[in-house]
Amino acid sequence: MMQIEDAVSALVDQINPLTSCEVCSLINAAGRILGEDITAGISVPSFPKSAMDGYAVRSSDIARASAEKPVKLQVLDCLYAGDKVPEALIQMRSLEGCAVRIMTGAAVPEGFDTVVKQEDTDLGEDTVSICKPQKPFMNYCKVGEDIAEGTLVLKRGMFIGRSEIGVLASLGVPEVRVVRKLRIAIISTGSELVDVGWKLDEAQIYNSIEYTLAAALNKPAFEAVFMSVPDDEDEIRNTLKKAEETSDIIITTGGVSVGERDLLPKVLEKLGAQVVFSGVNVKPGSPTVGAVLNGKVLLCLSGNPYAAVANFDLYMGHIIAAKTGCLAFVPVREKAVLESEFNKPANVRRLVRARVSSGRVTILNKNQMSSVLSSFIGANCYIDFPQDFTVSKGDEVDIIRIPEALQ
Repeated sequence: MMQIEDAVSALVDQINPLTSCEVCSLINAAGRILGEDITAGISVPSFPKSAMDGYAVRSSDIARASAEKPVKLQVLDCLYAGDKVPEALIQMRSLEGCAVRIMTGAAVPEGFDTVVKQEDTDLGEDTVSICKPQKPFMNYCKVGEDIAEGTLVLKRGMFIGRSEIGVLASLGVPEVRVVRKLRIAIISTGSELVDVGWKLDEAQIYNSIEYTLAAALNKPAFEAVFMSVPDDEDEIRNTLKKAEETSDIIITTGGVSVGERDLLPKVLEKLGAQVVFSGVNVKPGSPTVGAVLNGKVLLCLSGNPYAAVANFDLYMGHIIAAKTGCLAFVPVREKAVLESEFNKPANVRRLVRARVSSGRVTILNKNQMSSVLSSFIGANCYIDFPQDFTVSKGDEVDIIRIPEALQ
């Protein structure tokens, strides 16, 4: 069986990047994937502005100021945020010995190079006394201090979150090109599955996997459709063919093991799909299959809820990244100190649901069975235990964070 990393790499190698884009208004762009590089068309701020309520002065005029000998300056005007600098002030030949009362966010007139906060003055109206010296450009926001005109600000493939929206708004960008929505089909197989809201008959279960994956994929960057089919070869085949015609990525759950009614391998063979890998050295989800059908990637997951979700987290982010160029969905690997005892070694690599905080990881629920979904509550990572592991509380372990973008 392949290692996870080799399986991911082999499947990603089969993916053709999505190049189609569409224009989206800025207010609706959150959660989308940027489809173009963004270069600043203006500087932010585009004028020098005050970072304090106080007085704009020339630093050279107050170089010798002290509490014992304050410097008295003539106050020429008072400027608030949004005020234009008066033409008379602009035309003044000399500002020596002068000051301007200024409020936070207001434009600093040319010729003044520092802003003295009002607490260091006598708050004078016609004249102001400054009782301490100050270096140039203190409490003073320079042009382009945040963003300089011509700077590459955002790159294609970035996930557009609140920070990116804020930056685009500060540049006055009303709309932006985004990668078109990724079309994903989720096909749940199993004659035992019943949709929520229906009464369960004997030996039936609710289709929890569909709703779990729906929560991960009902996001602005995706257009997800969900289908359920019984364990019937013809129905599975017809559903796969329909999904292949309308989707970029197809995910199936159930039917990938070796039982008599595990029909996915047989259906894939009859459809002429190229199987990239079948079986991975990991628990849970070792029967996972990766394939390509007429250029469309298929990720075939176990029907056990935990196994399906864990392997979805392992592969899906990499698939999205290869398709769109966006790395926000890719799980991150790091180290953490184990805060729990867990002595259940397996003869394959094992993923255990856990929660990491401040570099320390805790197993919240000892029940890690593949069919158990409730132990995901509170979890934000997997501990990646190697085959035949032996660890103790306090040991450093490898963890894989569940991407926030898919939670």
